[in-house]
Amino acid sequence: MPSDSLTRTLTAAQAVLFDFDGPLCDVFAGLPAPQVAEDLARLAADQDPELRTKLLGISDPLEVLRLTYDIDRPLSGKIEEALIAAERDAVQVSGDPTSGGVAAMMAARKAGRPVAVVTNNSPECVLSFLDRHGLSYLVNDVVGRVRHRPDLMKPNPDAVTRAAKGLDVPPTACVLIGDSVTDIQAAHAAGGTAIGYANKPRKIEAFSEVGADAITEDMGAIAQALGYAIDG
Repeated sequence: MPSDSLTRTLTAAQAVLFDFDGPLCDVFAGLPAPQVAEDLARLAADQDPELRTKLLGISDPLEVLRLTYDIDRPLSGKIEEALIAAERDAVQVSGDPTSGGVAAMMAARKAGRPVAVVTNNSPECVLSFLDRHGLSYLVNDVVGRVRHRPDLMKPNPDAVTRAAKGLDVPPTACVLIGDSVTDIQAAHAAGGTAIGYANKPRKIEAFSEVGADAITEDMGAIAQALGYAIDG
């Protein structure tokens, strides 16, 4: 049974935005993120030795890109191209969509809410994944990382506001479903609401601390709550 806060948040929204990695897909399930991050860090360090210690031990490929951009902006373009290639390779071996994620998108569409994917990953990898699994018809828009502007990644609200514009709804009428604190922060910064998908128990407290409007440990509950919204 979905919580009251989950049903209330979804009922009030005119559009549903889904983060990609987590709510819809485990991007690096088959090509581990630490491996990709290490490869990117090595590439960056080969070009700029001063980055070697800065990037040592970072296990998140997006963080490697972000830090490279902050320290050596010209080099970050090369790192981003390598990351895009790695993301596209990763979604080819990432396995099935997240349990309940497809049902959630279907329920949103059935409830008359347009759907956008709002992600820090490249739009290329999202489109590839959706096409591979025959899910493109469920998504009105894909709003991914802006090339050469990793500073606009969530928690920056840029992607949320771009998605709202593409769906022709105000950002305040959008709800973003994401599995990280930065998702909650981006949605709120844009004036919208946010649902934390706690795919790890430790995330529940973190989502509560940043004021998530609702929290769920099951993407299937999104579909159920939208079903109640339709009936209600």
